Amino acid sequence: MNIRPIRNTTDYEAVLAEIESLFDAQPNTPEGDRLDVLTTLIEAYEAQAFPIDAPDPIEMIQYFLESRGLNRRALEPYIGTRARVSEVLNRRRSLTLEMIRKLHQGLGIPAEVLIQPYQLQQRAA
Repeated sequence: MNIRPIRNTTDYEAVLAEIESLFDAQPNTPEGDRLDVLTTLIEAYEAQAFPIDAPDPIEMIQYFLESRGLNRRALEPYIGTRARVSEVLNRRRSLTLEMIRKLHQGLGIPAEVLIQPYQLQQRAA
């Protein structure tokens, strides 16, 4: 099979070209197996070479609401009062561990996103 690790962009581009040539390979054939292995190599290289940062927790919550046609009121069971929801979404108050747990368990927002640090608004003196 003669497969080597991807160490640089030249290797990366060569493997992409080979994947393109194998794209129509049938599963459970030598070509299909080679395609599977090369795809795994590409995924590993891309995860290392082009890491994607976790999204901002507040932006993730806002995206969640927008994508499901929900309003801020939908967050009250998970964050607290309307005022507390407003403070969190306006970056005046941090998410607490309890809020993170509730958002994760109740809405399915990934906890690993919600625990990321984010910038709070500076309070006026």
